[in-house]
Amino acid sequence: MVSNNQEETPKDFAQSSKIRLENLSFIRVSGKSSFLKGTVGSYQDIWRQRQLLGRLFQRDTKTRYKDSSLGILWSLFKPILQLLIYYFIIGKVLGTARSVPDFAIFVFIGITIWTLHTEVLTRAVSSIIENSGLIKKVYFPREIFPISASLSAGLNFLIQFAVLLLAIALLSSSPPNWNQVPIAISGILMIFTISAALGTALSAVNVYLRDTQHFIEIYVVIMFWCSPIVYPFGFVHQFLNGSWLETIYLSNPITIGILAGQRGLWAAGTNDPSQYWPPDLEARLAFCWIFALIILWISQRIFSKLQGNFAQEI
Repeated sequence: MVSNNQEETPKDFAQSSKIRLENLSFIRVSGKSSFLKGTVGSYQDIWRQRQLLGRLFQRDTKTRYKDSSLGILWSLFKPILQLLIYYFIIGKVLGTARSVPDFAIFVFIGITIWTLHTEVLTRAVSSIIENSGLIKKVYFPREIFPISASLSAGLNFLIQFAVLLLAIALLSSSPPNWNQVPIAISGILMIFTISAALGTALSAVNVYLRDTQHFIEIYVVIMFWCSPIVYPFGFVHQFLNGSWLETIYLSNPITIGILAGQRGLWAAGTNDPSQYWPPDLEARLAFCWIFALIILWISQRIFSKLQGNFAQEI
C-alpha cells in the first residue's frame, strides 16, 4: 500500500485490489449440486426469489392478453368450442351420447383437465427460450421461468374450471357426490405436478434440442386419443378385455388423473361405476402421486445439470 500523499501506481492499485478480493467472503448464489442436497438447495433458492417469481407470473398473465379487448375471456372460447364440436360430432353424429349419460358434462371434464396438462407442458417447455434476454443478463434460479409459466397456465385452468362447475350446476341431471370431489381434486393436482415437472426438464432440453417443441405437438395429438376424454373407459375395457394392453393404458398417469376427475365431478357415471372406472382407481391414483413426486425430483436434477450453459446455447 502507498501513503495518502503519494499517487497510487497501477501496480499498487492491482495489488490492493487483490488483497481486498482475497478478504471477501463467498456468497452462495445457487443450491449445491450434489445428487440429494442439490434439490433442496435449489428449491430454497427459488423460495428466496419468490418476489421475482410473483412478478414473472404477473407479467406472463398480463402479456398473454395484452392489447386484447376481451382479455382473459379468450381462455374460455377454445374449451367451449371443443366442447361443442365433440358433443355434436362424437356425441350426436356418432351416437356416443346415447350410451353415456350427461355426455356434455363428461366431455367438458375431460377437456378441461386435458387442457391443464397440455398448456402447462407447452408453456413451460418454451419458457427458457422466450426469456433468453433475462438469462444472459443476470443470475437467478432458472427454474423460476418454467414454474412461472406453469402457474400462469394454472390460473387459466381455474377460470375454465369455474365454467365447468357452472356447466355442472346448469346441465347435470344430478349434483356431484361431495364425498368423491376430493379424488377429483387429487387427480387434477397430480396432473399439474407431473406436467410442471416434465415441462421443467424439457425446457432445459429444448435449449439444446429445439425440436423438443415439435415433439410435444405430436405427443399432444397422440395422447389426447389415448385418454378417456371423448369416450368412456368402459369402451376401452370392452375392447381390450383386461389384457396387457389395458394395463399399459391404465399405467398412464394422465389417464388416471382424468378418470379421477370424472369420478369426482360426473355424478351420472356413479349409476354404473364398473362401466366407467377401474375398480382400483384410488390405489392407482396413489401410485401416480408417488410417480409424480419422483418425476418432480428427477426433472429438477436434469434441469440443474443442463442449465450451466444456457447463456452460451441461447
